[in-house]
Amino acid sequence: MNAIIQPQNRVYSRPALLNDAHMHYCPGCSHGVVHKLVAEVIEDMGVAESAIGVSPVGCAVFAYNYIDIDWLEAAHGRATAMATAVKRLMPDRLVFTYQGDGDFAAIGTCESIHACNRAENIAIIFINNAIYGMTGGQMAPTTLLGQKTATCPYGRRVDLNGYPLSITPLLAQLDGTCYVTRQSVHTPGAVRKAKAAIRKAFENSIACRGASVVEIVSTCNSGWKMSPEKANQWMVEHMFEKYPLGDLKG
Repeated sequence: MNAIIQPQNRVYSRPALLNDAHMHYCPGCSHGVVHKLVAEVIEDMGVAESAIGVSPVGCAVFAYNYIDIDWLEAAHGRATAMATAVKRLMPDRLVFTYQGDGDFAAIGTCESIHACNRAENIAIIFINNAIYGMTGGQMAPTTLLGQKTATCPYGRRVDLNGYPLSITPLLAQLDGTCYVTRQSVHTPGAVRKAKAAIRKAFENSIACRGASVVEIVSTCNSGWKMSPEKANQWMVEHMFEKYPLGDLKG
């Protein structure tokens, strides 16, 4: 007599909105985890048909390949400006940007600050890995003092390169931001907090409460020339001191 097989409770499944595409991100990269969270949140909220993402250049440029929603691709640094136009034309939509530190806090600093200051009803996901990952590992505005990159091979110096730019606290001071937070995805607990932060930012966009910024302090093990495990450890030991996790506003 055949034994009866009881169905098991499923505790995890691949987000339905993640396309079956081979990701171009390096093994250990934080982008893949954040993509999964974005897909899960949109799916959980049931807003896939009304969500619009804006991705610029850099490592995040191919975000449209992985998450099955409507996407627009912006020129370098212009994602928040494009998202502003989309949200104003379609105020009932969830509109968000997905940007790296070079895009959001370097060439796009003007657009980023003024979109937040105008209280544009968009959500901003800002990946901070302290380096230019796609273009060869150059110094980013968020590169730490003493951190070595392709363009500061002996380490970042104040007299030559200036201080690292911690843009998120600046944005928290603006009247136009309703929610500003800094999270990470290096542990299961951190992943859960990051997912909750992304959902809150998305809900704010839909409800037109103002600009929301979710910074994700991330790793770039290829640019840092470390294994994924050592990159996570280095991030905890060095980046969290300059970019401490937690809510800054809202």
